This record gives sequence, structure tokens and C-alpha cells, in this order.
Amino acid sequence: MATYHQIPDDEKGYELDLFCVPKHYEEDLDRVIIPHGLIMDRTERLARDIVRDMGGHHIVALCVLKGGYKFFSDLLDYIKALNQNCDKSVPLTVDFIRLKSYCNDQSTNSVKVIGGDELSTLTGKNVLIVEDIVETGRTMETLLSLLSECNPKMVKVVSLLVKRTPRSSGYRPDYMGFEVPDWFLVGYALDYNEYFRDLGHICILNEKAKVKYKV
Repeated sequence: MATYHQIPDDEKGYELDLFCVPKHYEEDLDRVIIPHGLIMDRTERLARDIVRDMGGHHIVALCVLKGGYKFFSDLLDYIKALNQNCDKSVPLTVDFIRLKSYCNDQSTNSVKVIGGDELSTLTGKNVLIVEDIVETGRTMETLLSLLSECNPKMVKVVSLLVKRTPRSSGYRPDYMGFEVPDWFLVGYALDYNEYFRDLGHICILNEKAKVKYKV
């Protein structure tokens, strides 16, 4: 069973003026839910758990773009630091895939896979999928199904966030950073129609911003 930090439904978060938030986003956010420093500390611990469990195996770290790139980069930096300073290490190579399942703030029933033809290179490999957020779980289940057709040796999934929602399929990743309420979150590379990837903290998007940035 994956360990994680659970953020309750009645979590009040933090006022925006307590943190450095880009001025162009100040009117678009309700509050900060996960400050950047807490993200980094939790990511460091996830890296330690992964090295503990998968140390000694050659791992292909598969980044789910676009939202996963920041978490992917920071997680791999922590794994590399552990490789240099621990008796147990994880040989790493990297690969990338892009999945599309959102239109505005709604998760769609279909999942578009970009780069799926490249999955054949993962045959016989130990794969660590790095994702930013698992909501319903269907996107990840689709990717895992596609991967299984390529016969990897082992597949593990790490997700920074897992959303607590009645729409969930019940899927849970092997490693989790935070379990969060059913809010639309942005920041730390999580976007709303490509905006807010440049926000360092994870924040709640307000309703006015959903209209402002709607496509």
C-alpha cells in the first residue's frame, strides 16, 4: 500500500500574499494548497522510496507530458543525488509520452496518446511511469494497457497527486505524493489550457479564471 499525505476536504490552505505568486496570476487563484517547499520535500522522500524498492534494476523513467515534466525533473534530480551518496543505486534512462484527456476543466471520456508508437522500445525493460496527477485513473489505465502489449519486464507508477473523486475507477499508483480533494488544481506544471505551468506552488483555480482562460 502506497504511503501519502492526505489533504482533507476542509483544508483551508494558505493566503496568496504569504507566498511569491506571479503578479499576472494573482486574480486567478483562490489560495495556495501545497507550497513549493512541501512539494520538494515530499518528492525527495518518494525518490528515496523508489531507490529502496528498485535499486539495482536498470530503470526507464517514462515522463507523462506535459504536466509531469517538472515533477519528473525534480524527482530524477533527487534519485541522481541518492545514486551518488548511497550504497544502493538506480541506473536510469529516460523516455517521454504525451497523453491528452482534458478539455477546459473537464476530463473527457477519451484519451489521446501522442508518441505511443515509441512504446515498443520498452519491451523487456523495467519502467517507472512519472505522472503529475491521477484523477479518474482511466488515463493511466489506458497507458498501462498499451504498455502491457509491449511486454515490459516491470512497470511501476509514481504520481505527485491523486484526486479523491467519485469519478475514480479505483486505480491507485505504486507511489503517491499527495491525495487531494476534488478541486481543479494548477501550478508546478499543472495547467489550465496551457496557463499556470510557470506557477511554483500548487493552487486552487477560481471560477473567474476558468472563464478567462477558457478555449
